[in-house]
Amino acid sequence: MRKNLKPKPLLYPLPVLIIGTYDESGTPDAMNAAWGTICDMNQVAIFLSATHKTTKNILAKKEFTVSMADAKNVVEADYVGVVSANDVPNKLEKINWTPVMSEFVNAPTFKELPLTLECRLVSFDEETECVVGEVVNVSVDEKILNENGKIDLSKFKPISYDPSNHAYVTLGEKVGNAFSDGLKLK
Repeated sequence: MRKNLKPKPLLYPLPVLIIGTYDESGTPDAMNAAWGTICDMNQVAIFLSATHKTTKNILAKKEFTVSMADAKNVVEADYVGVVSANDVPNKLEKINWTPVMSEFVNAPTFKELPLTLECRLVSFDEETECVVGEVVNVSVDEKILNENGKIDLSKFKPISYDPSNHAYVTLGEKVGNAFSDGLKLK
């Protein structure tokens, strides 16, 4: 039997994205955003209110980073989502993440987050508050790579936001082979 719920955007998984920016004085900022996705072969789309300090930084600098939070950084990732840089400009001092200037864009990567997309602003739609960024580099900590140089989710342990239960869950168990298993039914 099925049950009807109120209309809500329940899509799984929702990656926990940490958006890194510098403000006008060069102070690094990080924000947790769960409403983001791939929107083209080299672009990401993230929905960010124009009132966020992060959004203001992106519009001013035209560059930003997008890291996926992992199981090791749940508390810190949640903190940068519940505390606004509009209210606490130095919020990164509380969590001890190490900001490192990207080699490719004017935005910080964070040493503790093992996968980072380095992006240039393509567009910001004021009506939908959608930021689209072009991925110009992917920076990855070698600790999460397998022997073939590919990302190993069991080493990475990225987290996803569960909007139904207001929880963070890990990803990683392999259940099939993409572009292959379905061929058995051909």
